Amino acid sequence: MASIVTCPSCGRKNRLRPSPEGVPRCSVCLAVLPWVVEADGKTFDAELNASVPVIVDFWAPWCGPCRMVTPALERLAHNHAGRLKVVKLNVDEQPEIAGRYQVQGIPLLVLVRGGTELDRLVGAAPERDIAAWLQRHVDVGAGAGAPA
Repeated sequence: MASIVTCPSCGRKNRLRPSPEGVPRCSVCLAVLPWVVEADGKTFDAELNASVPVIVDFWAPWCGPCRMVTPALERLAHNHAGRLKVVKLNVDEQPEIAGRYQVQGIPLLVLVRGGTELDRLVGAAPERDIAAWLQRHVDVGAGAGAPA
């Protein structure tokens, strides 16, 4: 399953597939793209295998607090393009993965680096709290495309 991401620089739509190396760049202007993808049972493990830290957003469409967190995660991915990946997983469609991660409440953000869970944040935290939580675990302040 490929995700479509619009380049913030030139507006070109880009198809992103799971990649363990590098960061996504626009096919036209080569700008670093915000890395936000939706995963399913077939792509989830591949999406976690990335060159940058991954925030897994466990959510459901009926969850109001989940819908409040989504724009904050999208802004963080945009602001930290090349240094962060956001993987969204609908727990209603993928209960086996939710069970594997012992999801008991949503929204749940799980920070993963190199296949290892670093931390989790439960509930609809404001963007500044999510950013502070992320900053405690990874260096997202470096230049675009720099390793975190």
